[in-house]
Amino acid sequence: MADESPLIRSLRAAVAAAPGDVPLRLHFAELLLAEGRNDEAVTEAAVALQHAPGDAAARALMVRAMGLPAAEDPAPAPSAPAPDGSAPDEPAPAPRASSSFDWDAAEQQVQDLVGPRFLEDPQAADGDGTAGDAAAWDVDAPGAVRLADVGGMEEVKDRLEAAFLAPMRNPELRRLYGKSLRGGLLLYGPPGCGKTFIARAVAGELGASFLTVSLSDVLDMWIGASEKNIHDIFETARCQAPCVVFLDELDALGVKRSRTHHSGLRNVVNQLLTELDGIASGAGNEGVFVLAATNVPWDVDIALRRPGRLDRTLLVLPPDAAAREAILRYHLRDRPIEAVDLGKLVKATEDFSGADLAHVCETAAEAALLDSARSGSVRLITTKDLLGAAKQIKPSTEPWFAAARNVAMFANEGGLYDDLLAHLKRKRKL
Repeated sequence: MADESPLIRSLRAAVAAAPGDVPLRLHFAELLLAEGRNDEAVTEAAVALQHAPGDAAARALMVRAMGLPAAEDPAPAPSAPAPDGSAPDEPAPAPRASSSFDWDAAEQQVQDLVGPRFLEDPQAADGDGTAGDAAAWDVDAPGAVRLADVGGMEEVKDRLEAAFLAPMRNPELRRLYGKSLRGGLLLYGPPGCGKTFIARAVAGELGASFLTVSLSDVLDMWIGASEKNIHDIFETARCQAPCVVFLDELDALGVKRSRTHHSGLRNVVNQLLTELDGIASGAGNEGVFVLAATNVPWDVDIALRRPGRLDRTLLVLPPDAAAREAILRYHLRDRPIEAVDLGKLVKATEDFSGADLAHVCETAAEAALLDSARSGSVRLITTKDLLGAAKQIKPSTEPWFAAARNVAMFANEGGLYDDLLAHLKRKRKL
């Protein structure tokens, strides 16, 4: 701060450089308190208590900084035998001041400033003190979701069946043609169109466990820990085979290495490539099916899409008419509706994503709720409410198609986006 004294500025820098030095932090807090900056002193005292929970000096400083009554006797604890009532004049105030300080209340007062008093050790999650462990990853049991539960989208289902599911379901044909029980499929398309739901449906069709992986699951502050996390994830999947590993937001996890200057992210991509090839495991990835989803496949490192890795690609478009009707029925099922014309609503929501359709239902319900609150009588949700909401909401897929159009036209190397190009031609968006 501009009005800080040079001493305060120097001590602030010293504390930042040595955050675990409790005496230094308390000295800094004393100076802040002397300058009347009690809130900052409370913060520093609380951080000191995180590092040394039983420090008496830090507790005493916290009491003073918060303006709570404190005993002037510096040693209240030895006077504890006084409860016999023999000398209520002198010893009584000291224990009363000590016991009157409510540490729970103090912690609540400062929790927004410094967070919880005790922090989890990021390396203490497993038994040997190393970051990550194969047993630490949660794997969902084979689910009940099937492709039949996905409304409409028959073209997507047919392509999934022909290119991915049929070979996996027919072991005799698979052995005849030398097809390995492994595979990789990249789902791409506008956001909110059900890529994650389709991935779970594929796992259900295969009777496989399901393991979801995102960037936050992998990245770690310790050198080498992110790569180990990737390895542990695939080791878990191999132990749980058959298992679907779902790489969510692949553009973040497998970003083009030429675009990043951070060696940590490059190493994550390198490790991911190694695991996809099964090099780190003698048994390979037999029984491990890798599915990935992204909104921007053009930002994914090209090596991830090499044959043998995520070599099959499926475009997941906004829900078609049958899918829109199924989604609207789902989101209206528990709401009070009256004579809703789903046909009109389906026509009015072309190019809407599944998330957009949910928002339409939410907006219409909100309008009916407000009318009911104003009039004092309950009004049901009507077709007019839903059509009005559909007019207010613009399809969130439009910006995606605007960006994808340029890629399909000018960066379609090797026909990667032929299916996208065909869709744009059908929609006359070229």
